[in-house]
Formats: sequence, C-alpha cells, structure tokens
Amino acid sequence: MVRTDDFDFDLPIELVAQEPAPRGTSRLLVFDRASGLLGHRTVAELPGMLRENDLLLLNDTRVIPARLVARRPTGRGFELLLLRRVTTDLWESLLRPSARARTGERLVLPDGGEVLPVEALGEGRWIVRFVPSLELARLDRIGEVPLPPYVQRPEGAVPADRMDYQTVYAASPGAVAAPTAGLHFTEEILDGVRATGVELAFLTLHVGLGTFRPVQVDQIEDHEMHEEWYHFSETASAAVNVALEAGRRVVCVGTTTVRALEGALAAGNGTVAAGHGWTNIFITPGYEFRGLGAMLTNFHLPRSTLLMLVSAIAGRERVLAAYREAIAEGYRFFSYGDAMLIV
Repeated sequence: MVRTDDFDFDLPIELVAQEPAPRGTSRLLVFDRASGLLGHRTVAELPGMLRENDLLLLNDTRVIPARLVARRPTGRGFELLLLRRVTTDLWESLLRPSARARTGERLVLPDGGEVLPVEALGEGRWIVRFVPSLELARLDRIGEVPLPPYVQRPEGAVPADRMDYQTVYAASPGAVAAPTAGLHFTEEILDGVRATGVELAFLTLHVGLGTFRPVQVDQIEDHEMHEEWYHFSETASAAVNVALEAGRRVVCVGTTTVRALEGALAAGNGTVAAGHGWTNIFITPGYEFRGLGAMLTNFHLPRSTLLMLVSAIAGRERVLAAYREAIAEGYRFFSYGDAMLIV
C-alpha cells in the first residue's frame, strides 16, 4: 500500500504562478533519469534537447469557457463547471453550492436562458439541462475560462486568459482544463523542433474531472479516476505505432498525452488503434510504461494524481528531490508555471 502523504511537499505560496510568463520564455528543469543529474535551461532551448527521429506527441484539445454563473429569480447565485456534454441539451457539471440545488428548479443564465438541475450524481456533480440547448457558440458568449482554483484572481478570469490558457495548436473543443505543458510552445519552437528532425503527432484528450480531482483517501489504491475521452486519428495512431516498432523515442507533452497514449496501448494490447475511447488509467509508481520515452511536464500539486504519474516515470524520492531543488531555485509552479523535461 502506498500512502497519499508520501507525495506531499511544502510549497511557498509565492511560487504558485498567478500569471503566465511570455509564451516560450519559461524555465526548464531537465531531469536525466540515467544519471540522476538536474540541469537548468529554458523552454526555448527544447528543440536542441530532442533527438533526431524522436516523435513528439501533443494534445490538441481546446479549452471551452466552461465556467458559468446562474441565479435563482430570488438572486441566489450558483456556479457551474461543465465537465462533458451528454446530449444536445444535457451536460454533466459541477454545481456549487451543490447542497442548495433543487431538482427541476430554473436557474437563469446571463443571456436570459435557463439551466435546470436534473439529477445529482454525488461529489457535487449534476446532470443539468439547458434551455435552449447550449451550443459552443453560445457558450463562448456567456462562459468564462475555467482557471484552476489556485489562480486566485478576485476579479476572475480576464480576457487575456482566453488566449493564455490555450495552446497555440488547440483544435478540438471539449477540455475544461488546459494541457498545461503545451502552453509553453510557440510556433517558432514547434518549427525548431521540426528542423531538428523530430516528427510531430497530435492526439486529443479532453481534460476533465479526472485530472484535477483531489485525492481524498489515505491509500492511493483506493482513489478512483474519472474517465476522460480521447481520440487518435489514423495519422497519429500510425505515427505512434511506426515509432514504437522502430524503437524510436516517444516524447509526451504533458500528463494528458501520457494517459491517452498509455490508455490506448493498454486497450490495444500494445498497439494504438485509430478512433476514440475512454480511459480512467491511474498511473502510479510501479506502473510499466508501454510507450512513453520522455516527457515534458509542469510542476504539479502536492498529493495529486499528476505528481504520482511523474513519480512513476522517474521515482518518487528523486522527483521530490527535484521539486525541492526547483523550489530552492525559485521555479514557478502549476498551470502558469515553469516546466520539467524528464529524459
């Protein structure tokens, strides 16, 4: 049994990034698993740290403005965080304050439309019905960027977040949180990667509740991951399968890409099939990776499933030691923070 407390660490609050650095300028902690050595570089140097014939795998999900405010006619406010669309008018959502919601009551949205709680699912999740149905164009008008709770802005998200909390290659709408390792890329860095002889491939995993749901159990084996939807195109699945067959290194950008890759390989018994699927894979120390060769990632929350995943790649004690060095060197943490390259 592995305890959740084993993945705890102390982080000075001032190192939690509240605003992004200019894209492509963040610091990069390089972790060499073979030697155990750490190096201090910048994200702009990434192309020179990859190998010719690497496959760089990125998640092209697009964050939707999934945070909504609704009110009773009496004025009481509710906050919704959309998790996934169920049908044309039904969505699964976090609803706060959940205990005060009533099945079937009509809550008014900023554009005069309504949302009705339909069914409580537990843990603050509800199936809700939108009247009229909530199309993405309408959501763009009335929704807000769903910034993580540790980005503490009294005024909430600002217009710049719509661009800052989105990768430059975002294409497929559906995520409620950004694949944050990808936020560091600029078109110039991507061009530099290609010029090095690295192949790029894009999958889609819509980041959902499974990514940011806190671990609230003492033993990590008791934690249940929520499913997340992923998709590999014919081109992406072929690129991964050819690379793995040839023994080339697959470099994953972010934990979401790792989960999609490993989930697809598990479902396909070592081969990635084109098409979509659902994964609730929970990667913890002791997991045997089928496809991952290296990884670019941000610094993650204490006691989180993401920190556990990174520990599965590089070892819990060594990862926590790297985090201590990052803290001593003043690296910025979490979604808008700096990055780490594990090779």
